[in-house]
Amino acid sequence: MTSNTLFTLSRLGYLALLLLLGGWFIGQGLNGEYTLLFSLLWLVPLLLPAKGIIKGHPYTYAWASFILCLYMLHALTLLYVTTDAFAFALIEALLVGALLVAFPFYARIRGRELGLGLKKKSDKEA
Repeated sequence: MTSNTLFTLSRLGYLALLLLLGGWFIGQGLNGEYTLLFSLLWLVPLLLPAKGIIKGHPYTYAWASFILCLYMLHALTLLYVTTDAFAFALIEALLVGALLVAFPFYARIRGRELGLGLKKKSDKEA
């Protein structure tokens, strides 16, 4: 798979997750289940890497996977504790799971194309 394909799939998946969670949490805030401020705070971590993800920076894709773990935990918890939001939680878990695979692969492939990576120590430095 090429880096352009992974970039497109990752970006579309990220935007889909952002729209899905935005609609869910804002809807909960408007329905009065939670305050609107609390619901919007759930979106802040997802918005932090937005600029780098849209631009395609491999380093952003690498560390954004850690943020996705928060939303995977949310999805798995909802799957376990509720039957009302089962479909939403399943879609969220599948989408986050796909992004947890696509983000590191894109970061790795694109990073190699750009010549990024950890520098190896030479024998003289050791």
